[in-house]
Amino acid sequence: MSGSVRLAICGALATVAAACALLPLVDKPGWLVEAALLLAIQSTVGALARRVPLARPLTVAAQAVAGLLLLTLAFARQQAFAGLLPSPRAFQELGRLLEQGTVDVGQYAIPAPVTDGIRLLLVGGVLVIGLVVDVLAVTYRSAAPAGLPLLALYSVAAGLSDGGRDWLWFLVAASGYLLLLLAEGRDRLSQWGRVFSGGAARPYGMAPSGLAAAGGGPAPAPVRTGRRIGALALGIAVAVPAVLPSLDGGLLDQQNGGSGSGGGSGTISAVNPLVSLQDSLNQPQNREVLRYRTSSATTQDMYLRIVALDKFDGETWKSSERHVQDVPDNLPTPSGLGPSVRVSSIDTSIKASGWYAQNWLPLPYPAMKVEIGGRWRYEPEGRTLVGDRGQTTRGVRYQVNSLVVEPTAAQLAAAPSPSAKLLREYTKVPDSLPAVVARTARQVTAGSTNAYEQAVKLQDYFAVNGGFRYDTRVRSGSGSTAIVKFLRQKEGFCVHFSFAMAAMARTLGIPARVAVGFTPGTAQADGSVSVGLKDAHAWPELYFEGVGWTRFEPTPSRGTQPDYTMEQTPSGDSTDEPTQAPTTSEEPSAAPSASDSCAQDGKKLGECGAVPGEQPDNTSSSGGWSMSTRVGWSSFAALLLLVPLLPMLWRQRLRSRRLGGSGGRTEEDAADRILAAWRELVDTAWDFGITPDDSQTSRSAVARIVRGADLGQEAAEAARRVATAVEQVLYAPRPRPAPGIGDDVRLVLAGFRATSGRWARLRALLAPRSAVRVVWAASARRSALVERWGAPRWARWVSGLRPSRQRS
Repeated sequence: MSGSVRLAICGALATVAAACALLPLVDKPGWLVEAALLLAIQSTVGALARRVPLARPLTVAAQAVAGLLLLTLAFARQQAFAGLLPSPRAFQELGRLLEQGTVDVGQYAIPAPVTDGIRLLLVGGVLVIGLVVDVLAVTYRSAAPAGLPLLALYSVAAGLSDGGRDWLWFLVAASGYLLLLLAEGRDRLSQWGRVFSGGAARPYGMAPSGLAAAGGGPAPAPVRTGRRIGALALGIAVAVPAVLPSLDGGLLDQQNGGSGSGGGSGTISAVNPLVSLQDSLNQPQNREVLRYRTSSATTQDMYLRIVALDKFDGETWKSSERHVQDVPDNLPTPSGLGPSVRVSSIDTSIKASGWYAQNWLPLPYPAMKVEIGGRWRYEPEGRTLVGDRGQTTRGVRYQVNSLVVEPTAAQLAAAPSPSAKLLREYTKVPDSLPAVVARTARQVTAGSTNAYEQAVKLQDYFAVNGGFRYDTRVRSGSGSTAIVKFLRQKEGFCVHFSFAMAAMARTLGIPARVAVGFTPGTAQADGSVSVGLKDAHAWPELYFEGVGWTRFEPTPSRGTQPDYTMEQTPSGDSTDEPTQAPTTSEEPSAAPSASDSCAQDGKKLGECGAVPGEQPDNTSSSGGWSMSTRVGWSSFAALLLLVPLLPMLWRQRLRSRRLGGSGGRTEEDAADRILAAWRELVDTAWDFGITPDDSQTSRSAVARIVRGADLGQEAAEAARRVATAVEQVLYAPRPRPAPGIGDDVRLVLAGFRATSGRWARLRALLAPRSAVRVVWAASARRSALVERWGAPRWARWVSGLRPSRQRS
């Protein structure tokens, strides 16, 4: 096997190894087999083009055309000519799939289904990266820079994956790159002969036998050293990230949120759910996250809580760093819950889906007992369970006993002031919070006599009478600027509603935090309840002494508003309208917007503010071509122009190579140059219709050419000088140099053009007859490969024996 073929195989293997990092992003791995097969064909085209040989740019072009044909065959067969050749409709189909794939990537959660668009992105991306790796490592013999496209492919996958097995995919990708480097190093060393072959000297003509020759025996010292260095580098790359501290991810991310080894201590760090929550709400398919059965008569208040975000720094809401401990058999009584509040106990059986893997356990609030296997820790302040040492919710089953807390409006209105410590922690707002937020909160709650009335008015301001619109397409954000923008534009999704209400409640001195989790889900015919991605939600929790942390629902058309917020408040002078409008037009308005035409009762029941889930129509009725159509037509036109010109380009390059340069520094170089010029003269005559005859001498062949083409005196003399130079090379003891032989051949070419008609000249230029030598050369190389890799040699190779090399 030649060095370039070995490099091509290793380059393809390295690309496939790096592509393995994309496997966790989709739910079916079949696309990788397809990508590997197409990449093997593309690499084979490159290997054949280098054996012809073609110029490097032509080799790259041949591989690119092969990749395009393969993608057409795989994804646009119905629209292609003969199922393979790209047509305008085929380019339109490929462009449509690319657009669809781009949309699907932004909408589906990981692992995403392998739609046709996503499959084209995956397979096409592997082919493009494989082409770049092959060009760098094989065509231009520089394997080290080929690591950049491989790193780009791995980085895209690592940036989107859950991080659970990143070390494994890194090991696979790094092993492929190391294999490519070792193959290049072996190829470079082989150019130095057997200097580094190692081992005892062998008799002349004998080859190394057994596995030692094939790599199974003792390796030479430099090879062993290279392997040890590679193994050590891989070991360090895998081990070091495992011992370094890492940052936690978002709500539906699969990052480890807990630490500690079960000794009752450790901490959990902040998570940021914004991006994951919005992605979940925008999924085109409502994939099931978990399913549960409960003893509760109604599930309207069965919110499954994951984590509480209790720290607002002006940039985002996040959970504070808390100490975790072992999960107790019975969880303590919820903080602030008094004996006068009515509670009931319910039991719930929950099963998470096999694809859903994140570290925070969804639980009804407040949970009193959790029965679950695995490594889980308990965070008392938020009453949440977090996975330890990689523990996730993937496919877990667990039983939860929880309370249904049913306070009355009177109990909430009569709640005493919380403790100073709790007020200090949960009413803290950053100095960067604009004053308009607090001013709007005071205007909305004007006339309230207690914290409960203020909370209800805030809820109704957002959900009922404030003119807000629910829209999951609005850019997420939870900082001070995002809250002000949300209050001014009055459109957003649950993140904006909950974060804004919690911030405004804090400015009023009401302890507040934000809970993230799922709404109750959809009841099924078998009595179970299914919770999907679109049930992901965020809601504010406000603290009332004697009741504890209490859920509110400010987001219109999402979830259900608690019964205790629907009752009439005991206030006599309160009004739902603010008493005073903001002083500047840039400040948010506390009054309903003019466009709000939905009745308040309808808003209470969630009948207004439908989610705009329709995708924008990318098609245009203006008659103009889309970018994908223009690119498709341009590529098709370029292909139509390039293919007929290939014979002409090949002859021009071959002529330039044969006639270019000087006569050479040595007699051997000069002889090679003269023979190359002679072959060019014979092929030029063939292009103009004079078939070569290898049985004739050079002098007889020139006489036949001069007669057949009726060459002029100057061209005929030039042809004879070439023939004389060839005779000197073939028969003279010391051939004489012929420095002007290239010019003589060009004179002959000019003579052919002068004595030929227009059609003959065009035929010789665009369809040269001598181009058939490419077919002959390919046939000869195929025969050589068949002879070289025939059954006897293959059998010897399989048995571990390398045949001896005979020297002529």
